[in-house]
Amino acid sequence: MLTELKGKGGCLCQPAKQGQLRCPLIVRPTSEDVITGHVFQTLKNINPRHWLPQLLNVGLGAPRFRQQCFRNLQIELWANQPSYPPNLLPWKEGSTQVDAVITWENPPTTVFIEAKYRADLTPRSSKDDGQSGYPSDQLIRNLRVGLHHSGYLQEPRLFKSAPRDFALILFAPSGEHELVKKYRNPESALTAIPHSNCLHVLPRQPFVGQLTYADLCSILKSTSKWMTRVERMLVQDLIEYLEFKLATFANPVHVERQLDLTPPISDRATSWRDPVDSHLATDSTKLPLKYSAIATAHDTRSEASARGNPEHS
Repeated sequence: MLTELKGKGGCLCQPAKQGQLRCPLIVRPTSEDVITGHVFQTLKNINPRHWLPQLLNVGLGAPRFRQQCFRNLQIELWANQPSYPPNLLPWKEGSTQVDAVITWENPPTTVFIEAKYRADLTPRSSKDDGQSGYPSDQLIRNLRVGLHHSGYLQEPRLFKSAPRDFALILFAPSGEHELVKKYRNPESALTAIPHSNCLHVLPRQPFVGQLTYADLCSILKSTSKWMTRVERMLVQDLIEYLEFKLATFANPVHVERQLDLTPPISDRATSWRDPVDSHLATDSTKLPLKYSAIATAHDTRSEASARGNPEHS
């Protein structure tokens, strides 16, 4: 948020430029992990009654979840899930990392959320040679693993227990992905899973859906009147960030130039200004009005400071 919305940043050190030092490039504007972290770390601090059932119902397109107190609510990011049983797959597959896993216990429920920005869903598992006739794309893999994790596979167990309710949501900037449309149909989902006869039952339908950035913004705006003052402040920052990502989603060139941390040759020779400031000044007229004002104001403060203007120091 600081880098993209407020123009804060710096340049990479020489070892990092030469590839000798692997710095975490969290300022990359296309990073899905940065977006995932911003969104769900913020939502962790907001009463789930005000966003969780609405998020799931809008994503699934059906009123499956009611507004309630969620007992033992957990939100875990980038959680590695156990491998799908190897005897049920025609290819080798390791553990699966899910972007966000939401669980609660009244009733026992697990939700997998796969977050995307510019990258598409992975079309095939690395060990799948495509000869089996079954798809191994990222969405069906998450669905298989989620059903296994939630207890829908018939496996020999010492103690039997009822399966957990389960849902899989794709969180993406816009539109409805073709794979979401496909696997929303239970018959299509079962056809895509090897040995699907081991699934003795399925979760309540629908259990596959998609939520857009605009959907989440709309949900938070509509429920913010019930939130505390601190929660509303957090929500406002998150909405501003998501709207910025949406506004720049259709034109990545402007964002990349805005966040390019290597100053132009002319700036290196004639000015000490932060290279991020220089690029904000160049591109501020190309950004949407709301974010153009932010960029222009930040650039004006930098220039005034360079001239020694006490009013802007």
